[in-house]
Amino acid sequence: MSDSPLPAPPPPIRVPPADEFPAEVEMSLVDHLEELRRRVLRSLLAVVVAAGGCLLLVKPLVRLLELPAVGMRFLQLAPGEFLFVSIKVAGYAGLTLALPYVLYEALAFVLPGLTRRERRLVAPAVAGSAVLFAAGLAFAWWALVPAALRFLVSYGADVVEPIWSIERYLDFVLLLMVATGLAFQLPVLQLLLGAFGLIRSEAMLKAWRWVVLVAALAGAVLTPSTDPVTMLLLTGSITALFLVGVALVALTERLRPAASGA
Repeated sequence: MSDSPLPAPPPPIRVPPADEFPAEVEMSLVDHLEELRRRVLRSLLAVVVAAGGCLLLVKPLVRLLELPAVGMRFLQLAPGEFLFVSIKVAGYAGLTLALPYVLYEALAFVLPGLTRRERRLVAPAVAGSAVLFAAGLAFAWWALVPAALRFLVSYGADVVEPIWSIERYLDFVLLLMVATGLAFQLPVLQLLLGAFGLIRSEAMLKAWRWVVLVAALAGAVLTPSTDPVTMLLLTGSITALFLVGVALVALTERLRPAASGA
């Protein structure tokens, strides 16, 4: 009889519980692509309908966007310039209004393939992303745009009269608002990375110097103007949002052991 040791038993195969994927539906690749196509088309239709509705009210929207430019005069420098500007403003406004429905379609597509834990993380993250995007738009309109305009107008007030093209002005305002809304997504990204265990709050906090540097570069790239006031405000807001994200990740790390112990 041989004295050789018996081979080690194979590791147990983990079988997920039946309710770990509560909404899982067996579908072929073609069915998945067809569902994705339908949801993308519905999302695009929602954006087009919202943009069409905003086009009917585009003049009040333009007047609202002109409010930060106190005392400014705007000109139409080419035939049809205001028409193209109206379509652009309606497109931005329609995309913003249709964003909740677009996020709903995205969630409805991915949620059936997620576990219960992932669903508890993704749904609040998407809702928080929409809220933060709206907060970024409001912050840009209320703080960044007026500060940038005050600096840009006062810099050359004794040399040139501030008469601006309506297209250039609205391009400046819309791009700054969208860039700020995207920058406000940083806490949601941090929270997802921390919740999935990809990075801890201590590691985030240790990298604050790099974050300040990246925030300064982002402030220089994302702002459509080159004035230092707007770049500093956007850099400061990105840094503050990063610290808020670190605090949220630290809070989830504190709550996780208590939840697992319960």
